[in-house]
Amino acid sequence: MENSIISENVESAREKMLRAIAHAQQEFANVRTGRASPALIERLQVEYYGTSVPLQQIAGLSVPEARVLLVTPYDRGALSAIERAIQQSDLGINPSNDGQIIRLVFPTLNEERRKELVKVVRAKAEEARVAIRNLRRASRHELDVAQKDGKITTDDLEHAEKELDKVTAEYVGELDKMLATKEKELLEV
Repeated sequence: MENSIISENVESAREKMLRAIAHAQQEFANVRTGRASPALIERLQVEYYGTSVPLQQIAGLSVPEARVLLVTPYDRGALSAIERAIQQSDLGINPSNDGQIIRLVFPTLNEERRKELVKVVRAKAEEARVAIRNLRRASRHELDVAQKDGKITTDDLEHAEKELDKVTAEYVGELDKMLATKEKELLEV
């Protein structure tokens, strides 16, 4: 019984930490690197026939060149709505519309902007680290309650805390690797 409480607690913490990592990865993908990536705009909300829908549901996205992103609407009637949504977004890119597709050309980033983006990515990574630590704290609290209720022994509690620390360190390390990769990508000229 004791082991099932501990293993469930640690497994639950592991799953939640994995979701925190996935969220951080999505956040990193939304930071522009000077390269075209569908992840930058696929979740952009477009006003389409009175309903707000994600761009990926009404248009195909492709990257024919490293700094060019093509948006091909499934319905040509949505072209102007897509163009408006891109202009109103915080991308800072002016779309060019030829009547059938929208072409986004990403300019190369200057040194100052690259450094700003690195700061943004570091802040997002720190938010993820804090989330992971909070998950560890919540799991420890649950284990403390179980120990006080007599469901697990003090030795089991210490073993579980060591396991939680190991899992936490594993995910923080994974996050640090993701951050280093994104920083390298941003500073690359």
